[in-house]
Amino acid sequence: MRSILNRLPIDTYTIFLILTVGLATVLPVSGDPAYYVSRLSYAAVALLFFLYGAKLKSDAIIAGITNWKLQGLLLSTTYLLFPLLGLAFTYFARSGLPEPLIIGFIFLAILPSTVQSSIALTAMAGGNVSASICAASLSNMLGVVLTPLLAALLLSTGGVKIDTDSVLRIALQLLLPFVVGQLCRPLIGAWIERNKTLTMIVDRGSILLIIYSAFSAGMVAGIWSQIDGLALTLLIVMSIVLLVAVILAMRWVGRLAGLSREDSISLLFCGSQKSLASGVPMANILFAGSPVSMIILPIMLYHQFQLLLCAAIASRCTKTATRPLEA
Repeated sequence: MRSILNRLPIDTYTIFLILTVGLATVLPVSGDPAYYVSRLSYAAVALLFFLYGAKLKSDAIIAGITNWKLQGLLLSTTYLLFPLLGLAFTYFARSGLPEPLIIGFIFLAILPSTVQSSIALTAMAGGNVSASICAASLSNMLGVVLTPLLAALLLSTGGVKIDTDSVLRIALQLLLPFVVGQLCRPLIGAWIERNKTLTMIVDRGSILLIIYSAFSAGMVAGIWSQIDGLALTLLIVMSIVLLVAVILAMRWVGRLAGLSREDSISLLFCGSQKSLASGVPMANILFAGSPVSMIILPIMLYHQFQLLLCAAIASRCTKTATRPLEA
């Protein structure tokens, strides 16, 4: 079975995501079991961010955060360029997408960068790993506040109400475990580094649990009758074009800013990635009472495209390690 999966053009995790959506479609959870699945998902995400905090070395934080030019460009991309592009895309596509997908696409645009995949891709391509670790972690910590604030600013016309309680709940689930993990690093950091598989299992398992819970709720509510093939096709095209546009912009900005090859690689991967691990739990809190399964569909699609395309770019970078990063 493993050899068959390895020959497929998509990775194993993507297959599990598809199977999870299929399971939620055929066997959606509801009632009391749905509540317990939701609580388990909450705990798994908190554990994931605790492990992120425990893995992050203090010297990597200092080395990365002092690279002001790179960090400024990355944060500007994540919380300025992306939201502007998201608004532009949805403005022209509004007539072709139902409102929950419009909300979901804008929500995708205001999410923080990934932690695990952006660092792994940077390392694979020979980029500045310390800066990527810092950038991805800082992006997620700021995202606890900036994503809800941007959601309140950009999605208010869609009837979305973001209050202080939502921000506090996100901080409690994501930021607090991260800080506790960082404080516990002297005690457990070495053990976690020796058991990296644990973080991967918690990372991917927590996302699968949340997606199963969200799509089960969507099936019970009958929201899939609101999505037709044309809307889904349009959403896929928008996601791919957004990803390609940001990647091209990152390469152009890296050259314009005079970044080194290593910093340019970090800018490309951290700047173009969006976090499914942060996005799904945030959506469950921010959009409680809304069709969350439709709202998270754009980030699910974008997540798969960013992994496939950026993995191909990282592989190409390893073959041209002595040359400048090409446009």
